[in-house]
Amino acid sequence: MPTMTDPRTACLEACQQCIVDCEACLSAMMTKSSKNDCPNCCYECVKACYACVSAMASRSRFADKYCTLCAEVCRYCADQCREHDHDRCQTCAQSCQDCADACEAMAAAA
Repeated sequence: MPTMTDPRTACLEACQQCIVDCEACLSAMMTKSSKNDCPNCCYECVKACYACVSAMASRSRFADKYCTLCAEVCRYCADQCREHDHDRCQTCAQSCQDCADACEAMAAAA
């Protein structure tokens, strides 16, 4: 029988994966022209995810607020990256979407 992952663990894992995928997108898109905020949003997303992970790892009393902000940044990045056909951008967009969902669930559970 499958076990449900608690919101904190799911959020930590989603943030870590989002960091990896945003870094890859950022690296791939750095030298390409873009008509939107990709790859700049990837940089912002990485920073937000690191802050969120740090807040949760230290069991900060403000972790839910970090999660809420991280979700907002991730949704924005997902929207930006989704507009590009590149595989890295599509992977990043999905990872950002998943992270936003996990962060919102964590914030709601706090």
